[in-house]
Order: sequence, then C-alpha cells, then structure tokens
Amino acid sequence: MVASPREPQYLFTASQVARFCQVDLKTIHNWADRGRIPHFRTPGRHLRFRRPHVLDFLRKYGYPIPEELYAGRPRVALLVDAPDSKDAVVHALSGTFEVVDYPGAVDGLLGIGEQPPDAVVLGAKVGQISGVEIIGALKRSDSTQHIRAVLFSVGDLDKQEALEAGASAHVNASDVRGLKDTLETLMGVGR
Repeated sequence: MVASPREPQYLFTASQVARFCQVDLKTIHNWADRGRIPHFRTPGRHLRFRRPHVLDFLRKYGYPIPEELYAGRPRVALLVDAPDSKDAVVHALSGTFEVVDYPGAVDGLLGIGEQPPDAVVLGAKVGQISGVEIIGALKRSDSTQHIRAVLFSVGDLDKQEALEAGASAHVNASDVRGLKDTLETLMGVGR
C-alpha cells in the first residue's frame, strides 16, 4: 500500500500507523479496539485508518507528523451557491487542494456519495437545502461520516447549528484566507 510521490495516500494499515507512532503492532490493535483512533475493517477484517484520523491522533498525543502524511493534495468538494465567493474560494484553494466544484446541490450530493472527498465546504444554503442539514446527513452515514465538513457562512446561529450537527469548523464567508488555513489544518497539509 505504498503511494508514489505524486499519488497521495488516504488509507493506512495498522503496521504503518505503528511505524508512525514507533510502537508495536499489537498496541495499535489495542488502541483501535478501545476506540482511541477511528478505524474501519476491510472485508478480510484488516484494520484501515483514514489520513485525517491518523493526523488527529498523532497531533492529540504529540507524535511527529511523518512526511508521507503531507504528500498529495486532499480532495475538497465545494457546495457554495454564491458565484462571487465560489470563484474566490476555488482560486484560493486550488493550489493546495484538488477542488471539485459541483454545479448544484443534487449533483454535489451524488458526487460526494460516489467519490467521497476529504472535506466538503458548504454554504448556509445549497439550493433549497441548508448546509447544516447536509452536514447532519453526512455525519449519519457510515460511508461519509469521516468527511471533514466546513460551513462557510455569515451567521453565528449557523455556526452553532453546524458544530452541533458535526461540522469540523465554521468560517465566515468573507474570510477566504481563513477557509484555506482551516482546511490546511484539518487536512494536515502545509506547515
């Protein structure tokens, strides 16, 4: 499961995580069994860990971040209706992230379901659906609950509702630089 320098790696084996933490493989299995690090099992019952969860774990417990976790460009889905802010966001993020800009809410939701991104940036409203509702739906599904969701809107009420629904962050819609910084932190890119 080795990625080339150009190809980012998003899933890691228990052995790789053990190497990152400089611990025995059994320790990783124990941590996973105790729920200390989010994971899933393959049909063959092998442990797999998603990149954002490994980064969160390493940061939480003070482990150094290996270079291979910084490799590649994480995929960010953009579900923002405002054309002016959408252009600014795409421009700001495209150097660091692979940005997928969907033309509408339905296309975006289908695209996220077919090929889950690492993160999704949502406006307060996406078509006729609220960004908070979409975040809640993403977090309820086993196949999408790992996706980092960022609400990109104006109101503090939106912020509170989004965080309660499971959003990773809220960024004010006028702060495109803050959005980029937030995503870089959440996805473990940049320094």
